[in-house]
Amino acid sequence: MTAPEKDEAREDQEAAEAKPEAAAPEEVEADVIEDDAESEEPEEDPVEAAKAEADAWRDKYFRLHAEWNTYRRRMNEQREEEKLRATEKLVESLIPVIDDFERSIAYAEGNGEEGLLGGIKAVHNKIGEVLKKEGVEIINPEGEAFDALEAQAVATVDDPSVPDETVAQVYQKGYRMGNKVIRAAMVTVTVGGPKRETKSEEDE
Repeated sequence: MTAPEKDEAREDQEAAEAKPEAAAPEEVEADVIEDDAESEEPEEDPVEAAKAEADAWRDKYFRLHAEWNTYRRRMNEQREEEKLRATEKLVESLIPVIDDFERSIAYAEGNGEEGLLGGIKAVHNKIGEVLKKEGVEIINPEGEAFDALEAQAVATVDDPSVPDETVAQVYQKGYRMGNKVIRAAMVTVTVGGPKRETKSEEDE
């Protein structure tokens, strides 16, 4: 083989190697179908989209409404609590004054000071009415079963005629506001009597 023939054969071989392989017809058709499927996305129904948006806004409204009700309730409870605390401070300040009035009344009754007694009683009653208006209750458990949550026993008294742990005498009255005892009563309690029945035993 001559040199020109060798060069020509080499060029033909290089051209054949450089020529890309033709894609099979089936592969071309599959690619076309896949591209068409991707381009043909289903359109969203505007009615359904509007319903979905309306539902989302309704849920948001209900959630905000519930949060607002919770906030308003908490604020009302906080205001009532602050009002109660302020009243409690006032009551705590007035209780010693009431004690002084009651001691003065007792002194006037024991020493025949009738003129002084009338004025003191009138002021004492007026203060009591003010406290009652503010929700304050007097704890005066004389003759009742002793309750350690509302009274403080400072002494015991032998008395077999009444059940044990009966309040014999109230040395100093207590005061309660709502469920809170502002000051417990100071009392004497009986001992030596029959056992007091519990509430469950009384119900039976």
